[in-house]
Amino acid sequence: MKEQILDSMDIERERGITIKSQTVSLPYTAPDGSKFLLNLIDTPGHVDFSYEVSRALASCEGALILADASQGVEAQTLANLYLAMEHGLEVLPIINKIDLPSAEIEWVKNQIDEDLGLDSEQALLVSAKVGTGVDKVFQAIVDRIPPPTVENTGAFKALIFDSHYDAFRGVIIHVRIFEGNIKKGDRIQFMSNNATYKVEEVGLFQIKRNPQKSLEAGQVGYFIAGIKLISDVKIGDTVTMPDKRCDKALGGFREPTPVVFSSMYPVASDDYVELTEALEKLKLNDASLIYEKDSSAALGFGYRCGFLGLLHLEVVQERLEREYDISLILTSPSVQYEVTYVSGEVKIIDNPTEYPDPTEIKCVREPIIKASIIVPDKYMGNVMQVCHEFRGVSTNYQYLTSNRMEMKFILPLAEVVYEFYDRLKSVTQGYGSFDYQMAGFQETNLVKLDFLINGERVDALSMLIHRDKAETKARAACKKLREEIPRQQFKIPIQGAIGGKIIARETISAYRKDVTAKCYGGDISRKRKLLEKQKKGKKRMKMVGSVEIPQSAFLSVLKSD
Repeated sequence: MKEQILDSMDIERERGITIKSQTVSLPYTAPDGSKFLLNLIDTPGHVDFSYEVSRALASCEGALILADASQGVEAQTLANLYLAMEHGLEVLPIINKIDLPSAEIEWVKNQIDEDLGLDSEQALLVSAKVGTGVDKVFQAIVDRIPPPTVENTGAFKALIFDSHYDAFRGVIIHVRIFEGNIKKGDRIQFMSNNATYKVEEVGLFQIKRNPQKSLEAGQVGYFIAGIKLISDVKIGDTVTMPDKRCDKALGGFREPTPVVFSSMYPVASDDYVELTEALEKLKLNDASLIYEKDSSAALGFGYRCGFLGLLHLEVVQERLEREYDISLILTSPSVQYEVTYVSGEVKIIDNPTEYPDPTEIKCVREPIIKASIIVPDKYMGNVMQVCHEFRGVSTNYQYLTSNRMEMKFILPLAEVVYEFYDRLKSVTQGYGSFDYQMAGFQETNLVKLDFLINGERVDALSMLIHRDKAETKARAACKKLREEIPRQQFKIPIQGAIGGKIIARETISAYRKDVTAKCYGGDISRKRKLLEKQKKGKKRMKMVGSVEIPQSAFLSVLKSD
């Protein structure tokens, strides 16, 4: 045993957040001696991983809503409560961390009444760290959350809510069983593509996989059927059996809508096949990752990937590098823009390389979001300032309690994907919480910012950006590139350009041999002659020399100060 045992990935432990939902089946004996099996699923709280939460809710009967005794109800808590209510789940409010010296239980109870609209008298007081009140939580689950309803139609029906890849056993499928039972030797069939397999092992998740003889309706567990074809498995698909086929598939999950797009290329172009396999395996475990083939003049073949946010992008990049040992180059993240041509045609563009000539464009519209920010009222001015910096417009604000307020803004998504969340956490000293939903498109003044290194345009560094911010971004990026690109025997100009107009420039000075060292005394024209000869050589070298751009240079452009 160790702390945070369900946050088993290295990245989760380092960052102190939950990224991946984890399932566990817990045997519980009530004080009266009756035995129960509780299937629990631990879900992430960050807005980038809300898709994990919506998937978990589709396979559950109830939800435990946790509020921190010192921080109170956060914006994500509200968003996840609405998700649980949409699924018609029984909700139990729990106040955790009551052992903290800064715990204010009455204040949080008040918020549960006012913000969440739940009965605070029903709220359970718990300290998971010390163990206070945990037994009461189990009893409340048994008493207040309904058991799964089971239909006996003689058919077999189960929902795939997650899966992961094992190098020795193939795809391991996580299922919630709605009808019938499953055991070793059964033949199963996926309803989306009618692929059939023979079951080799079934079992429960009890921190590690615990094999069982069979799984019954209402249970949550896994099965292994030697599935090597990753494309056969789709999360949200219904599993049935050819001889006990169910009438219709379960509802599944709505497809996630990616909001941030970036291209990934392997540093060594020979690793393209490995990258393809790694993305397929990662997709099993992260259904919200969307990718398609892409190619670049500078970087060769790669994939254009869609993510639910910048944290999601960072996590995917780290998982590919750690779990599959692939070095990657990422292009600048962008969002989807709606471009209306002069001819009247409308196109959605998320890649700077597809951006048309400005003379062909009638107007460009960018995606906007409705943001809800919950903060203590003393930070109101700071939050206003940050939102205006990011081109936000305040729509309204209201007091939730005497000193906590909910502020609503309309913000351009392109601004939010960079460092908005980090800035918000900084100016509110960690007390601000943020949640958002898409709110359509609005017209914007967009330009394509290109970078030229030694006079050559590097397509992987191009980005689509609002005109007002283009110059500051170009200057900052040129400075960073100057620090990252190694010096050569010739001068390297680094330029930021919009179309043919250069708006920023930095120069990497050349290494220079002292050719006049052997001239002592004598006429100055001898020295000048040698320097002119060197100058011509450098000029010739500049024409044929190529500049290697290290991977760190691509990443430095993405990072802000």
